Amino acid sequence: MRILIIEDDDIIAINIYEYLESKGHIVDVAVDGKNGLHLATTESFDVILLDLGLPNMDGLLLCRKLRNELLMDKPILMLSARDTLADKLSGFDSGADDYLVKPFALKEVEARLEAMHKRYKGKVTNRIVEAGSLCFNPRTMTVSFTGKQIKLSPKCIRLLVALMSEPGRIYSRKELELEAWEEEQSTSDTLRSHMHILRRALIQAGGYDPIETVHGLGYCLAERAQNQA
Repeated sequence: MRILIIEDDDIIAINIYEYLESKGHIVDVAVDGKNGLHLATTESFDVILLDLGLPNMDGLLLCRKLRNELLMDKPILMLSARDTLADKLSGFDSGADDYLVKPFALKEVEARLEAMHKRYKGKVTNRIVEAGSLCFNPRTMTVSFTGKQIKLSPKCIRLLVALMSEPGRIYSRKELELEAWEEEQSTSDTLRSHMHILRRALIQAGGYDPIETVHGLGYCLAERAQNQA
């Protein structure tokens, strides 16, 4: 997972950061509300770990901005030393998906983040996913491009749906391998060959390839494809 920690307590932030990074997650940290809002809106994260008591915009206000103004639906786990029912209800009312009271075990933090991420991915894959002229129907496991249905293997579908979920975002080799195979592959040839098959099918159906190779970084679904037909 790619995780954003918004926490002003240096010791807590460093402990969480080091633990999650040691477990293979990609982690970024913001130390106040304004920086947290900036990172959350300019970068792409799978889950957000949000402290309630923050300088320059508290966690409740930040959470409401993400939910109500920016319409962000990524999972948010709120952290706080406040443990009353009223405090927890305020957190949930602001848009938090889960609430964890300090002090906490680092294993529990990771477990809750992973549970939220799995629920979110399940929610996404149960609805039709659209990106420009691309459409994926999870009920029939079919993909269409410019109105034409494409026959793809399950692995190619997983790769494409990952790219469709956030057009313009660059997905690394590791991220795409985890999406398609749920583990890293021993050689890059496996991903490369599947991407070749996928892109060839898209060209045959729609006349152009909406996937871009970002050398040294990975792949992305071109945002300009949103305006092509």
